[in-house]
Amino acid sequence: MPVGGSVVPSAGPDGVLPVAVVLELLDAAEHADDPGEVSRILAAAALPATSVALVEDAARRLRGGAARWRRRGQELAALYSTARELAELRDVDELLERLVERAHDLVGTDVTYLSEFDVTTRELRVRTTLGAFAPSFRQLRVPAGTGLASLVVESRTPKWTSSYPAMTQAARAPVLDAAVAAEGLVSLLGVPLLAGDEVIGVLFAANRVEHSFGPEEISLLSAFADHAAVVLQTARLLAETRRSDAQTRQAYGELARHVAAMERASGVHEDLTALVLRGGDAADVAAALGRALQCTVTMLDAELRPVAGSTAAPEQAAPDGPAPDDLAAVRDAVARSRRSGRCAFLNTEDAPGRLAVAVVAGSTFLGALLLDQGALGFGPVEQRTVERAAQITALLHLKQDAVIEAEQRVRGDLVADLLSDDPVRVRDVAARARARRVDVERLRCLVVVGVDAEHRRAAARAAERAAGEGGLVGEHANRLVVLTRASAPADAARQVHAAVARALAVPVLAVAAPAEGPLRARFEAAESCLRVLPALGRRDAAVTTDEYLPYAALFGPGAGRVDAFVRSAIGPVLDWDASRGGALLPTLAAYLDNRSSPVATARVLHLHKNTVLQRLDRVAELLGADWQRPDRLFGVTVAVRVGALLGEAG
Repeated sequence: MPVGGSVVPSAGPDGVLPVAVVLELLDAAEHADDPGEVSRILAAAALPATSVALVEDAARRLRGGAARWRRRGQELAALYSTARELAELRDVDELLERLVERAHDLVGTDVTYLSEFDVTTRELRVRTTLGAFAPSFRQLRVPAGTGLASLVVESRTPKWTSSYPAMTQAARAPVLDAAVAAEGLVSLLGVPLLAGDEVIGVLFAANRVEHSFGPEEISLLSAFADHAAVVLQTARLLAETRRSDAQTRQAYGELARHVAAMERASGVHEDLTALVLRGGDAADVAAALGRALQCTVTMLDAELRPVAGSTAAPEQAAPDGPAPDDLAAVRDAVARSRRSGRCAFLNTEDAPGRLAVAVVAGSTFLGALLLDQGALGFGPVEQRTVERAAQITALLHLKQDAVIEAEQRVRGDLVADLLSDDPVRVRDVAARARARRVDVERLRCLVVVGVDAEHRRAAARAAERAAGEGGLVGEHANRLVVLTRASAPADAARQVHAAVARALAVPVLAVAAPAEGPLRARFEAAESCLRVLPALGRRDAAVTTDEYLPYAALFGPGAGRVDAFVRSAIGPVLDWDASRGGALLPTLAAYLDNRSSPVATARVLHLHKNTVLQRLDRVAELLGADWQRPDRLFGVTVAVRVGALLGEAG
């Protein structure tokens, strides 16, 4: 009988099948896609029913075994392929995705995913998924001690459930239940990813229907889990190796930077020490520091005004010092530096790499260094270098102060000798002055400055700047004397007054003597005027002796003498004005200024002539009818002018 395109011979009388029939049965049992093929072959062989049943059962077992071996071959091929890829490990995430994909295909579940275990937080974080669609599930973090995953981690063995909603062996968590429900998962199988005794993750296979997982599924998923564990462990080792390498490189980098910074610091210290030995100044310190630290350096004086600067690049312009908007931040940083003795960064968002350090000698504030960061950062070594530079700057200041003090003493001696009446002292003063590049013959103006003894040193330095090249400044008779080449006494007085007042920030009197005559006589005239000015209420002014010569000649020094004279001459007029709020003194002053003319006085004061006459009558009643007699009128005139000066000063 033809079966499947061939003729199958019938069985013999003893029920024995021919060899061809047996071979065809074996081939159909192993390879035929249609299970009914075996039954059709047996039906053509005309075997007894009991024999057909036995042969069909054997064929089914053979087909099942063949299918299992084919499946096992596919699994082994997938595992070998994964092992080859492990040997060529490049991208960890890509390899994990491929591994999960193969497990998903071979195990045949709806969803396959891998969770990584965080030893620190004890959480499991879903890292790779296949078949999942809910965003909440792909980003799931399983809280410590909850869910089937935590049970796998704790037991280090596979765990499964055929119905997650009915699961009781593991603790539940709302976030976990919500994610599983959103994905619609029902049955789950989890196997541990082991690296020695340490669990580093869990590989899951899950279905959206109830399913009992068999030993072969558990074994297969465990084999993939072993490979995944190798991947994760290798990734961790590689990451640790990279971190160690990065830390080593960082350590070497830090060491190299530290060595370079120490070498720069050593070079700066050598340069600054050489500056002290050869007599450098603030500009040299700024240049050496800016060159070594590759930054911009500005040297500030005690008033935080720039006195020297240096830039990292020679072609750049020197700094102008702190802008008005930055001055408050600079003052604050300098104040903090004075308290701590260390560098202080400016607390401004616009200048994060800007620092200041105070230059102090004992309790004396000499100035500050202001640095703007360039190519190099301001690390600890750089900051210590800046602090050493500030100390060197203080030493240079002290050295320069000592030189200035010595020079001031010499120049002060020259001033004292020029004003002396001792012929021996005056004899060679011109030659000694020329040694200081001062031509005595060109010193035209003499200015006497009245300041307290405590301010005289600072005033002398300020006056030297005002005197200019070729001038002389010194003390004589407890007065500060300034000799300049200026030709106009009034201009010289104003220049000296402005410089000293700005430096001291206190009231200053500066009196300039005439440009001609013996120096000693000119000094005595200026000094006499300087003594009488406070009696006239003038304590902060720049004047010439010509302006106050009559008062100096009349009264000499002493506020009591001036006040007594004014009271004796026009006291009743002053009392009348004080008690009645009158205007007799201004009227009297205008009358005397306008040649005793009532008409001119009325015009100047914008009054009627009769009003002026009435006030003059009142003056006559108070001072006496003879107050305009020449001898009395002179005293009244002087008293009125002095009284007006006192009123202006008050």
